[in-house]
Amino acid sequence: MPFARTCSVALMGVDGVVVEVQADLEPGVAAFTLVGLPDKALSEARDRVRAAVVNSGESWPQRKLTVGLSPASVPKSGSGFDLAVACAVLAAAERLDPNTIAELLIIGELGLDGRVRPVRGVLPSVLAAADAGYRQVVVAEQTAAEASLVPGVSVLGVRSLRQLIALLTGAPAPEEEPTAALGRPDPLLAGLMLPGMGVRDLGSQTAHRPDMADVAGQYEARRALEIAAAGGHHLYLKGPPGAGKTMLAERLPALLPPLTQSEALEVTAVHSVAGLLPPGRPLISTPPYCAPHHSTTMPAIVGGGSGIPRPGAVSLAHRGVLFLDEAPEFPVRVLDALRQPLESGEVTIARSAGSMRLPARFLLCLAANPCPCGRHSIRGDGCQCTPTMVHRYQARLSGPLLDRVDLQVQVSSVTKAELLARDTSAENSAIVAARVLEARRRAAARLAGTPWRTNAEVPGHELRTRWSLAPGALADAEHDLERGLLTARGLDRVLRVAWTIADLAGRARPVRSDVRAGLALRTGVPR
Repeated sequence: MPFARTCSVALMGVDGVVVEVQADLEPGVAAFTLVGLPDKALSEARDRVRAAVVNSGESWPQRKLTVGLSPASVPKSGSGFDLAVACAVLAAAERLDPNTIAELLIIGELGLDGRVRPVRGVLPSVLAAADAGYRQVVVAEQTAAEASLVPGVSVLGVRSLRQLIALLTGAPAPEEEPTAALGRPDPLLAGLMLPGMGVRDLGSQTAHRPDMADVAGQYEARRALEIAAAGGHHLYLKGPPGAGKTMLAERLPALLPPLTQSEALEVTAVHSVAGLLPPGRPLISTPPYCAPHHSTTMPAIVGGGSGIPRPGAVSLAHRGVLFLDEAPEFPVRVLDALRQPLESGEVTIARSAGSMRLPARFLLCLAANPCPCGRHSIRGDGCQCTPTMVHRYQARLSGPLLDRVDLQVQVSSVTKAELLARDTSAENSAIVAARVLEARRRAAARLAGTPWRTNAEVPGHELRTRWSLAPGALADAEHDLERGLLTARGLDRVLRVAWTIADLAGRARPVRSDVRAGLALRTGVPR
């Protein structure tokens, strides 16, 4: 039979499209044609597949060969189609039974020697295959654990094309030599793990997890971090250099609850596509922490790039923390681009090669100095900045962006007594995280049956109509709203913070003191 087919997956961001790989042999001059909108890396599969088949001990068909990737209208990129193309060609040449590969979904790159190399994005690819009804997938041995995270799918991890042919034909599987030399990393993993985009791996056992007990003083800021973690509220830390803003932000991920199974799959899928999945850890179970430099470009923050768009920092921080240190130093366009994902929890990127939707439900933490020199808020004559310079510097954080930030905290310099004294009353991250987890459970019980998980996600209309506050609790907020000191969006966000404070205190609903605390954290004015 001169025709055979199998399936693979084309990724559009973190969403996969099942692609049918068809091979057709016809009489004529020996040639290899690949059609179906392949990119440059996929077009080069013709040479890789031919060399891999020959070096695996198989004969290459000396006829006119056409390989089609269907649907032809979907752009395909990367080298993950190599193994599927090789199997389709061998089945068309009657070396394999076409029926054995027709219901398989095959993902993997081929080396010239026939070895199967792992590719990025295996988890979202297998998720797309499971949604399409496929129950058997073939991947590289190094990514078999990642593919096995998808329930209901049988995963076959192979080392080489020769080994896969033996398994499909019932022949004894050949012995494969290990690719990694003793004491050296596996060379097949090269390219699977790319440089880190500012994403810190906090889940590995060797990673240092900063502790809240290391923070001297800063009791108001510590309380704000606890509220932010409990309700998923965005946080703005402002204060002079050396006050501890970065130190506080680095301890925020440790306060967040561990990811649920569904959240862990979402985060792992994004990191797999981006090439940031740590080797040996197929599932990311801790909230990610992403801290890009202020020189980072718009595509690197929001997502994009040439060709098929890639996840940006907002997606790499999904279900975790996105920390922008020295926030006014970021380009204004980049900062304002955060407004849409802050509201919707996702980002949609449109490019000439296609559009894609990426998850972006992150906790934003901003840190900023009061002026270019940083000494504007310090008492005395230390600041050399003019009023115009101070205003221009602070105005780089636009009003619409700050209006979406629930907690705005002034971080003052630590006193000598606080810095040098041994504070035995300072709570560590584990104690605070336990309170955060309990508050999250109270919120989850209240939000059961709704599409929201945290207080920060609940729309203002629902807060005002579905769940009532204690009598008289809104008196101060209503007064500020009438005077124009609070916007309608600001009122909604104060209510969200009040519910989180009530959850931390174990109250069934917020009282007036909770709303006052929410107002103080939003406006910076004590109540």
